[in-house]
Amino acid sequence: MELQFFALNSTEAWGKKVEEHLEIPLSPHEERDFEDGEHKSRPLENVRDRDVFVLQSLYSDDEQSVNDKICRMLFFIGALKDASARQVTAVIPYFAYARKDRKTKTRDPITMKYMAQLLEAAGADKVITMDIHNLAAYQNAFRIPTDHLESRVLFAPYFAKNFSNQNFVVVSPDAGGMKRAEQFQQTLSEITGKRIGLAFLEKKRSEGIVKGGETIIGDVRDKFVIVVDDIISSGATMRLAINALAEHGASRIFVCATHGILTEGANELLKDSRLEKLLISDSIPPTHITGAHRKKIIVMDSTLLFARAMKRIQAGDSLVELLEHYPETTQDLPLLS
Repeated sequence: MELQFFALNSTEAWGKKVEEHLEIPLSPHEERDFEDGEHKSRPLENVRDRDVFVLQSLYSDDEQSVNDKICRMLFFIGALKDASARQVTAVIPYFAYARKDRKTKTRDPITMKYMAQLLEAAGADKVITMDIHNLAAYQNAFRIPTDHLESRVLFAPYFAKNFSNQNFVVVSPDAGGMKRAEQFQQTLSEITGKRIGLAFLEKKRSEGIVKGGETIIGDVRDKFVIVVDDIISSGATMRLAINALAEHGASRIFVCATHGILTEGANELLKDSRLEKLLISDSIPPTHITGAHRKKIIVMDSTLLFARAMKRIQAGDSLVELLEHYPETTQDLPLLS
């Protein structure tokens, strides 16, 4: 059975790119807003006994809050199930509320778990996302199958193609991100055929304030440093990392962060001349970055990766094989800037 997919209005431009890769047209749908702030959404073609994918990245923009987008996605999934869709897969490039995956203070909410419960209650049969904040928490929160893509297969080929002769070190901005940094290191090493260094910084966060970041475990002196993280928001963590890396003699500093939330505070990070480039994916458009600062950002297109994953899910094929072989096939893809 042919794959069928919808992109809700706020993700339509992203969905159009997926459409080009799949060579299957986006299915039509309707979203209506009412004067009292309520809204409805529904498919405009038959979905009975179909495998349906729903695309929606969950971040706030000038038109809709993240909570608006969550409601629209949940209601649309429910409408698909009520219209007798056989299976509904929620495709969520940026998964909101995933950072709060455990209690760090008394009576804290665990919003990762609540998001899973909402999607399940609406009728989602499967969820796919990219670089979730805590993979184990994501997998354990759901009772339905989950899939997970990794942006290392987008970022690593960029460095292999453009800086193949450099002495790389991959750095995690904190100990908690070491697994992500190790995977990036392995991918870059496989593509370049070179031995890649690894390091991490010490960091603590309390009441939204980042502390530490001055101690580096690993050698970065005279090295081409790639700092790898899943999310960059205000840039406070990265500013600490850049200070520490520069003090310890790093020769060049690049940052890769999958999801560029990039609040207005991130402009301070981009002002720093020691940061050469910030690489992000297109899961969230960098709308708060203006002027000359925008030139420091490279946006990597993730739509081909998602399109291939959707095809494999629909066909019952392995995503592990996709992630293992994807970097080899994307080194010559153009970059979006």
